[in-house]
Amino acid sequence: MGRQIKGLLYFNFTDVRYSMTIFWTILMGILVVSLTIAYILKNVEGGFMTFTLTGPMYVYCAILGFLTVKESIPFSLKRGATRKNIFISLGTFFLGISIAMTTVGSTLQVMVNLFTKQIGVDNFMFLHVAYFTNDTWINRVFIDLTIMWFLFSFMFLLGLLFYRYGLLVVGAFMGFLLVIVLTGFAKGWLTDFLVTQFQTLNQMFYMQLLASGIIIYGLSFFLLRKITVFKKG
Repeated sequence: MGRQIKGLLYFNFTDVRYSMTIFWTILMGILVVSLTIAYILKNVEGGFMTFTLTGPMYVYCAILGFLTVKESIPFSLKRGATRKNIFISLGTFFLGISIAMTTVGSTLQVMVNLFTKQIGVDNFMFLHVAYFTNDTWINRVFIDLTIMWFLFSFMFLLGLLFYRYGLLVVGAFMGFLLVIVLTGFAKGWLTDFLVTQFQTLNQMFYMQLLASGIIIYGLSFFLLRKITVFKKG
């Protein structure tokens, strides 16, 4: 069991290495360009630059969570891996990627802020949701970890639905969610809920988000345990 999980983890991390390299190369390129523009505009009135590391990372995690179903599960099943080991290995993989990306992202933000301070660039700022609570290194890591884990879990569950039942069921599911969202905005209760959450944004919200991600990932096991190498989507 332990050797099988290690093998699955090795495959998953090796499989994602290329896309991860491309992602960080592009993100660092955009960051360098943004810093260069900020340096050029530092003496220009109103010349202010903002940049976010976390936004692209969230999108990457969501896409990876969905595509992992197509890439990892058929390979693992063909190699004789049990559903339980697949479930454990993918959960560990998602958690490992989340921890690595949040740590690198938050550390990079600290290093860039120190660098801009040294060269006198005060018109450059990182955008992060931690500004609404407590903008510290550990708090940014915790917030990013909860959001990435939730995105991994939700998109993985969505990917399993697509894999097992095809586009029609997933489309119906997403349509159902869209109807709920539109009804919520039309009735006003969803707007009130979002405004309340935004105004009272604190650690408890992210703890609830983390718990939601754990529950969603747990639910994915019920789809995973009867999955086959043949997909419908």
